[in-house]
Amino acid sequence: MAKISSINPTTGKVISEVEMHTDEQVSRMLKKSAETFREWKRTDISERNELLKKFAELLRKNKGEYGKLITTEMGKVMKQAVPEVAKCATMFDYFADNAEKLLEPEPAEEGACDQMIHYEPMGTVLAIKPWNYPFWQVLSAAAHVLAGGNVMLLKHSSYVPLCALEIENIFLEAGFPEGVFQTMIVDGKTASSLISRKEVKAVSFTGGYDAGQKVAELAAHNMKKFVLELGGSDPFIILDDANVEMAAKVGVPSRFINTGQTCIAAKRFIVMEEVAEEFTEKFVEETLNLKVGDPMDPETDIGPMVRNEQMLVLEDQVKDAISKGANPLVPGGRMASQGYMYSPTVLTGVTRDMKVMTEETFGPVAPIITVKTEDEAIELANDSEFGLGASVWSQERDRAMRVASELETGMVGVNSFCTPQACLPFGGVKKSGMGRELSRHGFLEFMNIKSLKLM
Repeated sequence: MAKISSINPTTGKVISEVEMHTDEQVSRMLKKSAETFREWKRTDISERNELLKKFAELLRKNKGEYGKLITTEMGKVMKQAVPEVAKCATMFDYFADNAEKLLEPEPAEEGACDQMIHYEPMGTVLAIKPWNYPFWQVLSAAAHVLAGGNVMLLKHSSYVPLCALEIENIFLEAGFPEGVFQTMIVDGKTASSLISRKEVKAVSFTGGYDAGQKVAELAAHNMKKFVLELGGSDPFIILDDANVEMAAKVGVPSRFINTGQTCIAAKRFIVMEEVAEEFTEKFVEETLNLKVGDPMDPETDIGPMVRNEQMLVLEDQVKDAISKGANPLVPGGRMASQGYMYSPTVLTGVTRDMKVMTEETFGPVAPIITVKTEDEAIELANDSEFGLGASVWSQERDRAMRVASELETGMVGVNSFCTPQACLPFGGVKKSGMGRELSRHGFLEFMNIKSLKLM
């Protein structure tokens, strides 16, 4: 039977081998999902909400244990892995507290008859999720999918099979009926083939653009609803009246959180020349203060990257920048140690033709580019195929809001960096994807919005 290796990126050694599900097992899971949906959608909302609350309680109770699993399997430092789990609990509480209100029928405009808008679940949602936030990426979709009365089949990244299986175990421990949430250990080809199956009604995908495009094509061909979150190359704009010290203090974790392996992280630092020298100096100072090493150490800020192949892509992007004239002010790079350690790198003298500006840099590399005017900053920020998030720094609120309104993104942080919140829609434009997760907008993505006219 085929297996997937779970590897500890800190050591590069195999933790365990996980057997992949056979085609026959997958078919049984699909059938179970469809059968369970018929009962789950009829379950009283108060019962569903109670289960969501129990799930949140388990996450809080065992956040240390689950955080350790995340750290072991994908390398996230413990000081970030445990809060990831805790944040998932908060999100489940949000949808437990708000699902009933979100599902209330909505009266339409008055007329000669009663007219209502009802929100009804679609059925089985296939979730294809990445490794970088092993719990959050899955649960940020599952919370509102399940709260609305849908059920979910998970195809998680092959890098985190143990996390994938543990998430299903937590749902069962919380008391969710078997079949409401199931984890499939399969390869990408098998997952793609499931989109055409009649049991699957919609797809929630987070990952790279190329894979997302294929998912969209398959879903469209089979007339299935889909939501895509495909990464970003987020600009972090420092205007000439910004609080430069604060921008640097926030900018460093915004870039290097999760060892830089975050879709919503700051990836292009666009600084007006009046404050460029000061910002760069403070940014470098903050970067050099980061502790790189064992992710299990509660003081560590930067752990390993998830795999060697991810490091190779990052090394190519940095090499391209230096060959075109970029200055490695903080050289960083691959470390001589076990596993996949890569020290933070800061590049100045960056130009817009470099890969670190045109591609998504998924690792601890920070490119800094200088501009002369506010308009140039906006133009450069929008000169990207991506449009997920952005950050604008100015001590003049109206100015910051004006710049924010010009940015082609799904999210903007003013004097802050973007972080997902249950009450706000999460998603982007352009090649960053389509559709939303979280909030009322994400909740309704996988609901049938039914018009009801009563004479």
